[in-house]
Amino acid sequence: MATGRKKSFDLKEACVRAAREVIAEQGIEALSMRDVARKLGISHQAPYRHFESRDHLLAEIMRRCFVDFAEHLDRGKSLDGPDGRQDDMGSAYLAYAEQKPLEYRLMFGTPWPEPAQHPELVKYAVHAFDILRNSQRARHGDGAAQRARADLDALFIWSTLHGMATIRQANVMQHLVLAPEVMPRLEADLRHKIDAALEALPKPARKPGPARRKSVKR
Repeated sequence: MATGRKKSFDLKEACVRAAREVIAEQGIEALSMRDVARKLGISHQAPYRHFESRDHLLAEIMRRCFVDFAEHLDRGKSLDGPDGRQDDMGSAYLAYAEQKPLEYRLMFGTPWPEPAQHPELVKYAVHAFDILRNSQRARHGDGAAQRARADLDALFIWSTLHGMATIRQANVMQHLVLAPEVMPRLEADLRHKIDAALEALPKPARKPGPARRKSVKR
């Protein structure tokens, strides 16, 4: 029995690896269960032992990308300061996009399979965002207005980092005529401007605590 379980597990992992290779070589549109089977030299029905459809296989690949991404951000987050700055985590985000461009494109440049069928994919994708959102909640506080401000700030940081990560991978970058010192300074300059923009925003008012009744002297 143990041997059978090992073979079954190996087939599942082989299908995931083969699917990633198909995507890397031909693009996401070329991914099919038949191509995965062909790459592995197995029956075209064999991958269906572990994945109901091509979308289920794609969802598993994307889930693993988000798990890897969240763990990478967990290692890079810096929440020790009272102001909730994200220098280390921002660097970790950009480093991941640069070091693992295929995984990054799968997470943020690929239409998701129907999410209701793949709750684990949603779970880990939201966790990656919550790392950033929770840092902003630690900075602002936990009132209703503060939570809204934290969400807005987290989305601002995310969209800015994502924009930089995306244009770094764009082909047009090699054709821009930039001063020699621009690219080495780009990341630090972006983080500085994110911090400056967040500091310039008015802080939401904290909800006052219950008023203390004054004692009446008799």
